[in-house]
Amino acid sequence: MNISNSSSNYTLQIKFLCSSKAKLNILKSQGQMSESVLIDSIVKDISLRVLNDTGNFYVADHPVGIKSRVGQVNYLLRLGVEDIRMVGIWGIGGIGKTTIARAVYNSIAHVFEGCCFLENVREESMQHGGLVKLQNIILSKILGGKELEVATVHEGINVIKKRLSKKRVLIVVDDVNQVDQLKKLVGRCDWFGFGSRIIITTRDKHLLTAHQVNLIYNVKELDDHEALDLFSANAFPGERRLSDDYVKLARTVVQYARGLPLALIILGSLLCGGSMEELQDAIDGYKKIPNPDIQETLKISYNSLEDPVKEVFLDIACFFKGENKDHVIQILEGCGLNPEYGIKVLKDKALINVNEENYIWIHDLLEEMGKEIVRQESPFEPEYRSRLWYHEDVDHVLTKCIGTNKTRSIMVELPPGDGIRLSASSFSKMINLKLLIIYGNAQFSGEDAFLPNELRFIDWPEFSSSYLPFDSNPKKLVKLNMPRGCMSRLGNGFKSMENLKYMHFESCKFLIEFPDASGFPNLKDLNLNNCTSLVTVHDSVGFLNNLVALSLMGCDKLKFFPLRIALKSAKYICLRDCRSLKYFPEIVEKMECIIVLDLSYTAITELPSSIGYLVGLEVLTLEGCENLTNMPCSIYELQHLTSVSLYGCRNLVKFPKWSAESLPGNSNVSPDLWYLNLGGCKSLEEIPELPPKMERVHAADCVSLERFANFSNILEQKGEQMIECVTCCAEASTNFE
Repeated sequence: MNISNSSSNYTLQIKFLCSSKAKLNILKSQGQMSESVLIDSIVKDISLRVLNDTGNFYVADHPVGIKSRVGQVNYLLRLGVEDIRMVGIWGIGGIGKTTIARAVYNSIAHVFEGCCFLENVREESMQHGGLVKLQNIILSKILGGKELEVATVHEGINVIKKRLSKKRVLIVVDDVNQVDQLKKLVGRCDWFGFGSRIIITTRDKHLLTAHQVNLIYNVKELDDHEALDLFSANAFPGERRLSDDYVKLARTVVQYARGLPLALIILGSLLCGGSMEELQDAIDGYKKIPNPDIQETLKISYNSLEDPVKEVFLDIACFFKGENKDHVIQILEGCGLNPEYGIKVLKDKALINVNEENYIWIHDLLEEMGKEIVRQESPFEPEYRSRLWYHEDVDHVLTKCIGTNKTRSIMVELPPGDGIRLSASSFSKMINLKLLIIYGNAQFSGEDAFLPNELRFIDWPEFSSSYLPFDSNPKKLVKLNMPRGCMSRLGNGFKSMENLKYMHFESCKFLIEFPDASGFPNLKDLNLNNCTSLVTVHDSVGFLNNLVALSLMGCDKLKFFPLRIALKSAKYICLRDCRSLKYFPEIVEKMECIIVLDLSYTAITELPSSIGYLVGLEVLTLEGCENLTNMPCSIYELQHLTSVSLYGCRNLVKFPKWSAESLPGNSNVSPDLWYLNLGGCKSLEEIPELPPKMERVHAADCVSLERFANFSNILEQKGEQMIECVTCCAEASTNFE
């Protein structure tokens, strides 16, 4: 064995020899191994420890929380398994990926024949000849400093594969940001000998999956206890017990840093030695203008994004933290972005996360970084920034009418109080404004109002103008959400909007008429719920081929609804509580997509026989329709209908009889109807024969009921399940067949 004579290595050898002698005696006594074989094993073990001792890395001054995280990575490494594994350590900048990798390396390096820790691969590979240099480091470290140097990347690949394919090696590739780096440094598992382990740290999960690295450790933030320990160790070194004031201050920093080790270390070091007042002032300052050292580390991932993905990130950071992902996608798609792709990239780079409830989460410091990027577009003149979200900036720009074409998006929640007084000029210069979301008291003065025609998405509850103030057709508008607004009409510029998909005017109590909708051919969702003054809906609404949801619940003055409808895409139609509506329109062609029709508490007297054209209908609800006297036989043409509720239809006299012969073409296919609610139908005298799939019939308080044609048949098929469901009044349950 070739052992160095240096005093440190000599001491290390003696230490290992002593422990190995004890190991030898134990194993000999147990008869597990011959002395000569065991000595060879111990010599090899000592040689590996001495060889790899030069790679013992500094981990951290205060390795808080490291032990548990090292254990989780080692679990993925499974050193006892003689396969070849690549394991990724993934997370945002400053989360501690490199620190964990160093600690893992130190804990397991002694069991490998060769080890190499490649630091700062992202930066090194950017240099001229950087990848060749990194390949030479691998060869030099693992082959024990032997004279071997490659000149090109391709030569390096071949030499690494040839010289390391039989060796059990440990290689850490730190801070990778391109798949090409992995391909040329650690390639495939078969480049290395059995038992080898490759550890890769990166901010980009996609790089790992693209390189077929399936074992990935997602580094989590420190918990509050760990974070407090790490900050205190840096801010108050040597202090065993802190005063209550300092503990309270420390907890403020922990809350601000949200478990990010980099932030806790930097802030702790900067605040070390300061007075209480100085510390508090510094913390308050960082909340307004973030610490540049923290920002620069976090910004590395942002800088690597494509420009359209940067836009998605900035919108999420400025506006959409904690919002439902589908809602955000809807908005950003409407603004001309590709949010599906952008969100995927941002998740892979650990810049955002989407939780199990489908809500977008972003670390507070990343949110802060995004807002600071936007603020730096124009530090002292907010009107020149691309996004506005701070209420004072919005107030300043809109009330002084100094908006510019730089502003692309506004989303603001105004504090309670006097609000913002707007004029016709408030938005006049914002010709590139695409997104406008205002929550709170912002009112136009008088009748003068103006909104830019480039807008794609408007969400403005309690809009104060009596009309929508577009001077021409906003052709690019996708969504218009103005609940509780003061509009009585939609305005002359509201005609041709081919991109409009969503219109929500619920509880606009002054709206009297919904106009010609033929200019909105792509409208998917129309919500006029609780527009209590609405009298008329234009006939054109009945022929919107792309309309999926139509809801007018609570429009109790509605009298004039389309006389005919052919809503090919409609899934949901609700006219519930339209108490002045006396008819449901004729259906002029098949509607195969419809699922739910709710006409409860309307004044309709009958359903048209064309109801059979609602071929996709599953749920029909007509509760409380007191003027309804009968139901058409054509409901049995609805093969997908499962549920009918006529509860409280007190004047319903007749329910149609089912028979296979009555179906179109004398089909023997019975409808899927299994639930029928006739409770409170006080005039109903007879329940005729029902379809064979019927399971539940509610007939409570049917005081005129004299005959139930197939009661006994249903009981025979369904047993006691039906006994509880058929609960007619005693005096009305005299003639069941």
